[in-house]
Amino acid sequence: MIFEESVVLEMDFDEALESVKSELAASGFGTLTQIDLQATLHDKVGTEMDRYVIVGACNPKLASAAIAADPLIGVLLPCNVVVREVAAGVQVDAMDPGLMASMTGDDRLAPIAEEARELISGALQRMMQR
Repeated sequence: MIFEESVVLEMDFDEALESVKSELAASGFGTLTQIDLQATLHDKVGTEMDRYVIVGACNPKLASAAIAADPLIGVLLPCNVVVREVAAGVQVDAMDPGLMASMTGDDRLAPIAEEARELISGALQRMMQR
């Protein structure tokens, strides 16, 4: 089962993180959370790892429609996008919103998830063109 779409960016980590937030914003997604997992795991359990940030993104229009269809969908929000260092550069992994719809079995969520998938995919493709 594929649950994400990924791209590898050949740029500085901080530049890639800003690109992710900028391109998501251009697609109507705001950044609700930004978790520096590298720093958190280092501070809490002494783990050493490459840079790894989780961006919690939300498109208010789509989130509102999804919650109206099924109020329990909130436990699966926001859409997470991971920005992490890899040997080839910076990898960006975005969760497939279709996964949320398929987990609920509620057909009303499918078109909302499809629109979210298209918007996120477009943002990832624009990142590759930078």
